[in-house]
Amino acid sequence: MSSESPEARILSGLDDEQRAVATTLTGPLCVLAGAGTGKTRAITHRMAYGVATGVYKPQQVLAVTFTARAAAEMRTRLRDLGAHGVQAKTFHAAALKQLQYFWPHTVGGALPGLLDHKAQIIAEAARRLRLSTDRAAIRDVAAEIEWAKVSMLTPDSYVRAAADREPPAGFDLTAISRIFQSYEDVKVDRNIIDFEDVLLIMVGILQEDERVAAMVRDQYRHFVVDEYQDVSPLQQRLLDLWLGARDELCVVGDSSQTIYSFTGATPRHLLEFTKRFPNADVVKLVRDYRSTPQVVGLANRILAARTAEGERNRNAPSWPTPLELVAQRPAGPEPTFTECADDEAEAAHVASSIKALIAQGVQASEIAVLFRTNGQSQAYEQALASAGIGYQLRGGERFFARREVRDAVLQLRAASRSVGNEPVPQLVRDILASLGYTPEAPAGGGATRERWESLAALVALAEELQVTRTRDPDSIFTMQDFVAELEERAAAQHAPRVQGVTLASLHSAKGLEWDAVYLVGLSEGLMPISFADTAEAVDEERRLLYVGITRAREHLALSWSTARTPGGRANRKPSRFLDGLRPRTERDTVRTAGPAKQPRRKVTGPAKCRSCGALLTTGAERKVGRCGDCPVTYEEATFEALREWRREAAQEAGIPAFVVFTDATLVAIAEDRPPSLNRLATLPGVGPSKLERYGEAVLQVLSQGTDS
Repeated sequence: MSSESPEARILSGLDDEQRAVATTLTGPLCVLAGAGTGKTRAITHRMAYGVATGVYKPQQVLAVTFTARAAAEMRTRLRDLGAHGVQAKTFHAAALKQLQYFWPHTVGGALPGLLDHKAQIIAEAARRLRLSTDRAAIRDVAAEIEWAKVSMLTPDSYVRAAADREPPAGFDLTAISRIFQSYEDVKVDRNIIDFEDVLLIMVGILQEDERVAAMVRDQYRHFVVDEYQDVSPLQQRLLDLWLGARDELCVVGDSSQTIYSFTGATPRHLLEFTKRFPNADVVKLVRDYRSTPQVVGLANRILAARTAEGERNRNAPSWPTPLELVAQRPAGPEPTFTECADDEAEAAHVASSIKALIAQGVQASEIAVLFRTNGQSQAYEQALASAGIGYQLRGGERFFARREVRDAVLQLRAASRSVGNEPVPQLVRDILASLGYTPEAPAGGGATRERWESLAALVALAEELQVTRTRDPDSIFTMQDFVAELEERAAAQHAPRVQGVTLASLHSAKGLEWDAVYLVGLSEGLMPISFADTAEAVDEERRLLYVGITRAREHLALSWSTARTPGGRANRKPSRFLDGLRPRTERDTVRTAGPAKQPRRKVTGPAKCRSCGALLTTGAERKVGRCGDCPVTYEEATFEALREWRREAAQEAGIPAFVVFTDATLVAIAEDRPPSLNRLATLPGVGPSKLERYGEAVLQVLSQGTDS
């Protein structure tokens, strides 16, 4: 048995900066933690050390983070460190638990039902106003309402506060405000609340009822907030009310990983923490234990390029000095940069490279393909399937909702009541064999392979837990423990890792890591995305690429294509973020330094016919730029090709054709034949959301017309 005390064991293995975090137990503490620097390790050891030394009572510590998965991971680590009883929750979960307890005493009656998804209620709200919406528009309006609510805006205050925002789905700000109010009315009629209401109502109760506020503050004395760069004004207000006049707060974050501004998140609270708490201790974690020096070097250069740009251009938006990571791992391969002829060729190249990595011994589950938009995944799904490589699409069906997983949990639960003393992993293998688990993976892909991968993930989890739960010679890991772990993970959607290459958007990859990462589609219009039409939005796109780079432990590949389809026009350029970092190609042209030009906005004024010069009087004439009496200037074949594409797009989405684009907009596109997304964005009827949804497809149609 070790002679080390529990406190010494908790601190062992921490570097100097992590140890400083773990031993700073009182007062305000700001931890600036770069990617891969062990921030979760530092703060969980801090809480465990506080409990072990008696400074904290476990039940009086609340750690909050932003995803149920991250909270579940934190609880697992705390439990392994002996810090039982410490609460680790999302903001919403913590607020909901408080609301369920205090509602009967403050409001009275039963708590209203909780709305899981806004779509149906927003659709009803729009119908009440006789406004036409499709599924995509409803999704965009839902996101805008969520932004408004976490920014603590009402339908009345929204219009003024959102003056600088581009309204979604083709609506103006007044229409969004009306839908917002109608949405709130529908909820009242149906006696339901949404997730933002949970926080808003709890804020209201804490502000108005000092007795409730005192009870909450007596319950929780110490707070830890992870991913603090992502807090919204509403979450910050709730945190302030939990704290009261105290300063027992530890925050952890990295402004360079702020990638959710569109949801209302802001790094301002992190950046201004020492202004609010002048006596705060500040610890910087910059030792990167995740990635090789080659990966870390590229990540640092991505941010340094923006810093240098800001120094050259005084009008550039504020750019906080980023943390410069210091790699701790041995050297690895250099990141690769690959230019491909088209999207299909890029996907085939990536699949071929992945196959080679797997042949070298890299597990498929340790490989990820990351892209800017979910619509890019299909080409990689097809390429991997053609290469016989299994994959999982992150954001698809939830792991614990899969039928084979549900069946497995049922059988494991039943078996846990009567199993013998064999090691848990072997018991799990034996039980799951009846559902199709075998030691070796089945050949090929398809449903059989996917089923096996789900069952194999459960076996791998049992093996992992057997190791972590039995580090102490006196501890025992039982089948009942394993089933309890599965049930807790199912509630938090904390899925085990499934064998197969991960396909994911850059946003959904936050907080994850792999041995090998492929960053694909790195061309202008996708990175940065075409609708990033302000300098601040472009900065966020740069941070998003930085997050993608720092997901890689050893192998990192960056690629882009010059055309969308085989034989199409090679009019794409590599992302501006790669300038000076990638090898130059023959297609490169000299580009002046400074911010890239944004799409030109249409200048408001008297519109004239492009043919005869007469003033245009109707909306339809202004949209196509031509008098109704003047002859058309487009090729009939081009217009018909656009109409056929629109029909197919509308049929696939289940919406009327005019919702995709009106005839007038199609005419304008056919006559102008825009060569790029920037030019397409200047045409009437093509807003940012439609540009993102349909822009590439429109250019493909026009390209095919040119090639023929």
